[in-house]
Amino acid sequence: MYHPKIDEVLRRDPRYPIEAYEFVYSALAHTQELLRQSGKTDFREDTHLTGQQLLMGIRDLALREFGLMARTVFRLWNINRTDDFGEIVYNLIEAELMSKNDSDSKDDFHAVYDLDEALRRNFRIELPCEAMDDA
Repeated sequence: MYHPKIDEVLRRDPRYPIEAYEFVYSALAHTQELLRQSGKTDFREDTHLTGQQLLMGIRDLALREFGLMARTVFRLWNINRTDDFGEIVYNLIEAELMSKNDSDSKDDFHAVYDLDEALRRNFRIELPCEAMDDA
């Protein structure tokens, strides 16, 4: 998802490439869909996500999209800790492309999980049942 305000964000903070910002937007939608499907919460389209919820969605989407290459992709984007996602989110908030509640802070993203651990150790390949029948 490209928005003209992203250009200003990139000029102000060139640490992360546009792909990282686009991924965070995708992860936001992905996390909302995961919560909606889980049925565990009364989730509406305007329900606010916590930093920890977004980080769980980021991990899930990264593993689905990039598999074992997820950690490598994040390194290429200069993302080396969950705090980096907090920086990206707060850059988007500052550009008025995302919103926050009064109780939100960058600390919500601080050391939530170790990227190496979360993106490698917990990786598993899931094949659809049809693929198993063809084997």
